[in-house]
This record gives sequence, C-alpha cells and structure tokens, in this order.
Amino acid sequence: MNKMKVVTIVGARPQFIKAAVVSRSFEKIQSIEEIIIHTGQHFDAKMSNIFFEEMDIPKWNYNLNISNLSHGAMTGRMLEKIEEILLKEKPDFVLVYGDTNSTLAGALAAKKLHITLAHIEAGLRSFNMSMPEEINRIITDRISDILFCPTQRAINNLLNEGFDVMNCRLVNCGDVMQDAAIYYSPLAKKPKVSIPDTFVLCTIHRAENTDNEQTLLEIFSALEKIAETTSIVLPLHPRTRMKLEKYNYNFKKTKITFIDPVSYFEMIYLLRNCQLVMTDSGGLQKEAYFFQKNCITLREETEWVELIESGNNILAGTSTKKIVESFNKMNGKTSDFSNLLYGNGHAGDMIANQLLEFFNISKQ
Repeated sequence: MNKMKVVTIVGARPQFIKAAVVSRSFEKIQSIEEIIIHTGQHFDAKMSNIFFEEMDIPKWNYNLNISNLSHGAMTGRMLEKIEEILLKEKPDFVLVYGDTNSTLAGALAAKKLHITLAHIEAGLRSFNMSMPEEINRIITDRISDILFCPTQRAINNLLNEGFDVMNCRLVNCGDVMQDAAIYYSPLAKKPKVSIPDTFVLCTIHRAENTDNEQTLLEIFSALEKIAETTSIVLPLHPRTRMKLEKYNYNFKKTKITFIDPVSYFEMIYLLRNCQLVMTDSGGLQKEAYFFQKNCITLREETEWVELIESGNNILAGTSTKKIVESFNKMNGKTSDFSNLLYGNGHAGDMIANQLLEFFNISKQ
C-alpha cells in the first residue's frame, strides 16, 4: 500500500488547535503517516503542552525549543533545524498553519528542498505590512503548492493577486477552527478561579499593541472605564503581563479580573458564558462568531472582513475613546449568527482528502 508522509509544523496556540482537527482526519486514513514538529515558539507550558494533552493531539516527534528571540533569529534557527529534519524524514509534503514565524520557517525549508507545501488558512489579508503576520502569510501563500482557504473572501484575495495563473491549487475548505468549536464544545470546562456570573471576555497579546507603551495603556484605560460598570475577565498572555509590568501598570487599582492563560476547553467555557468578546486576536474573533457572541476588535484592521460586514464585529482601534464608544454600541446588540461564513464543520476531512487526491493515493 502506498503511504503518504506528512510533516506538520506547529509552534503557537492556534496552530495546536487547528492541528488537532486535521490530525484527527489523518488518523482515519491508513495511507497517511504524520510527523509533527513543534518549534517551541510558545515556550510557556500553559500555552503549549496543555493543548497537546487536553486535545489529544498526537505527541510531537520533534521539539525544537526555539522561542523568545527576535523575529529574524527565531525564524533563522527554525529554518535551520526544520531543514535538518526534512532531510532526515523525506516527507511527501509539509503542512503549515496560519501566519507565525514557525509557518514561514517551515514553508521556506520545504520549498528550498523542493518538497510540496500546503498552507492551511491561506489567503487572509489585513493589508497592513507593518504586521509580521502579514509578511509571513503573504510569503507562505506565494510559495505554497496547495492553498487551503477558510472563506470565499480568502480565495478572492488570492485571485486578485494573480494566483489563478500560478502553478498552485486553491481550495475553499472552510475553517478548521469551526470544526474544532463543534467537536470540542461539549468538553468546555470552567476555569479553577472565581468568574463573575456576567462578564466580558477580553484578550490582548499582539505585538503592535503590547510593544507600544501608549497604545497598550490606552487600551487598558478603556478596559478600566468599562470595568467600572461591567465585569471584564482577561486571561493574561505572558507577553502582555511582561509589558504591563515594564510600563509600571498598577494591577492593584484596576477592577479588571486578570486570570492566568487558560486551556482551550476553559476558553470555550468563557466564550459560551460571556456577554461579549473584546480582543486583538484573529482566531478569537471567529470563535466569538462560532459561539454567537458579538465582538469588538482592538485593532485598526482585521483579516476577517466578513465579520465586520455582517455586523457581528466592529473595529474599535486602540484609542480609549473609540474603544468605549464601540463597547456601548456592541454591548447588548442583537445580531444574526445564522450565516455559514466559515463552512459546515468538515474542513479537516476536506483537507485530508484533497492531499490524497493531489498525490493520487487511495484512502485504504
């Protein structure tokens, strides 16, 4: 029986969740062998190991333990180590997710060795070239052989960039995060900390927000104003905590409920039970939609334009005034969540089947 060897490269929390979906689809098919490389990009155990344990993701075969470096140093070291593994494993294709340094390093290593490259969550664009993620996703898309797009908008972005005449395959497979939300929702788990009965769920972690002192303190000034009348639960990302401490933020005077980073199942609980989501995360914007919650995005742009157009999300930017205004507009708003913006929950199976078809290998 012909077998297809896949090397999957992950390194950040959202990638672990996406990989859980696709790995589960791979496990159904005898003719697929998967090797997992964990780059170590998320070095905090609460932000990585726990996801592999709770979500029953196959244990990684390699952990590169590369983290806490500059973009260039991190990407370069990952590229070197991934290349060594690819030369050893000789896979039929490499699978990368999203837009992190791990994604770019894996993509470059694969293409320089002439290994077929597949990119999950392809075609997203914020049109903000100051974002490292935007650079990573554009380069990865350009050199990929198979581009798995979560939405028609993502397909359209690639068509507008001329991908229809390039030697690659575009697939609108839906969003693997939708698969994950459906599959794992029954396993929601309340965090082992005190959570208010009614609350807004908030997360802040993006470099463009945390690395700028004025921007980060503007955001938290808005959150403090909102917290005077509405409880805010904020799982605090290690980077954000470090930056707030650096900027001498007074944790004792705020009414914001800070908690440690949570597992995916705990995040599902928070999503299911919150009244509203406020975030600078790309993934959480979609997850808010999956669990029928309105969202306020604390950025100047979003890759998930369809959420803005449908009225389920609003771009608040990062100024205190606009964030508070956006909260007043979205809090309690009745929205329609019936549109299947992100597919029907079978993205993982479609990805596995498309890869088999690409290599003309049967499932048996």
